[in-house]
Amino acid sequence: MTVKEAVSEIEKKIPAKQAESFDNVGLLCGNPDREITGILVCHDALENVVEEAVSKNCNLIVTFHPIIFSGLKSLTGKNYVEKAVLKAIENKIAIYAIHTAFDNDYFGVNFGICEKLGLRNQKILMPKSENLKKLEVYVPNDYSEKVKNALFEAGAGNIGFYDECSFSISGTGTFRPMEGSKPFSGELNVRENVYEEMISVIFENFKQQQIIAAMKSAHPYEEVAYQIIKLENENQFLGLGRFGDFENEMSEEEFLNFVKEKFNLKVIRHTRFNSKKIKRVGVLGGSGASGIGAAISRKCDAYLTGDMKYHDFFQNEGKMMICDIGHFESEQFVTQQLVEILSEIFPKFAVSKSVEKTNPVNYFL
Repeated sequence: MTVKEAVSEIEKKIPAKQAESFDNVGLLCGNPDREITGILVCHDALENVVEEAVSKNCNLIVTFHPIIFSGLKSLTGKNYVEKAVLKAIENKIAIYAIHTAFDNDYFGVNFGICEKLGLRNQKILMPKSENLKKLEVYVPNDYSEKVKNALFEAGAGNIGFYDECSFSISGTGTFRPMEGSKPFSGELNVRENVYEEMISVIFENFKQQQIIAAMKSAHPYEEVAYQIIKLENENQFLGLGRFGDFENEMSEEEFLNFVKEKFNLKVIRHTRFNSKKIKRVGVLGGSGASGIGAAISRKCDAYLTGDMKYHDFFQNEGKMMICDIGHFESEQFVTQQLVEILSEIFPKFAVSKSVEKTNPVNYFL
């Protein structure tokens, strides 16, 4: 299996195109046509991780954080980023970053946090908006199943935990072939009446190109009549953050001790106690100040994230406990999640979890 083929399989499960627009996900370096000898999964692809990949004969590193986040103007080894990338190139190792594609994934980073906490009734905290579209295409009755199957195969009609979703309306279509046309049916300059179905399917924006190509390939007409409609629906199965409920509420102090135990934490920065019971909890792995408002609107009693600034804590307005458990600490389960997912994708291929420490933060207590 080549690097390119492995990336294709990974992105069938966790599409890179569902990442945030600012992010640098995908294949960061390496020859896409090189055969893979092994896969090493890590949190950050630092120099020591590349050395580990060499020792384990793994020439594809799947990292959560992109080691290259802004444009490189030179590659001389002058900082930790360039040292890691240089070592990877020198040892013919490819680096693939997954980052916010996995943050936004329904079973991604924040799903892992909620599972660790044992939260029930989980939902996306900030669903993606302006992500869904609807395709309506007119098809002669005898070809409707062929076109539907092609659309489904291309990824249209997926709604949450359902696939092959569509809606059809039967009617009569008209057209008149003009000079220069090569009609599927009918005669030049004579209006044709045809029994057709209008097939409607919903799809995510990033799938549009492949879906239209599949539709046109399966459709019998020379000119396919279709329309794409941008929807304002929120995608309840794609987005940042997550929230859910404990089976039993607990006091603020009990909650903080529970979180310290589950995340093996030495310290938690949090807003002051206000004698509020903790039942509903919102989470957002990494830097999560952007989710405070959403967590309040979802009536969360507490919000777990990382990288809170001093003024961010004022946003709770006494309505919710904000807890900064640390950037790395909030994402600490990601590597194991990815190992399990990749092991399912490549059951006959060696997938290793990096043992190298990459968290640069330590605590003096």
